[in-house]
Amino acid sequence: MTAALWIVQSLLALLFFFAGGMKLVLPLEQLTGPITLPGPLLRFIGVAEVLGALGLILPGLLRIRPGLTPLAAVGLVVIMIGATVLTLAAGAVAVALISLIVGLLAAFVAYGRWRLAPLRGSSPGRQSVRS
Repeated sequence: MTAALWIVQSLLALLFFFAGGMKLVLPLEQLTGPITLPGPLLRFIGVAEVLGALGLILPGLLRIRPGLTPLAAVGLVVIMIGATVLTLAAGAVAVALISLIVGLLAAFVAYGRWRLAPLRGSSPGRQSVRS
């Protein structure tokens, strides 16, 4: 299960890093979709996608705050719910299905890292001090 989660996390991280990066570097005139969104909202979504991509990989890789990985995945699920709803509203069913599948993969990572195969922190042997 751990290997499957790492594979899905890596693929999602690549996807969201690319998609978010494009929203940050391309001129707003080139960022057209099924529904026209305000420029600042597109930039915000781009930042959220890039940070989500980093959050899928870095905590587990660096073993610093591994609990952030499922939170990043949940944030990406929220983004993909919005993308699915907007593309369905525009009538682009095929694109909405892609967004839905990506959102389900992010939900798999969130659930998997919370319940099935949680990442371990940098000091797993640390015990709490009792008074």
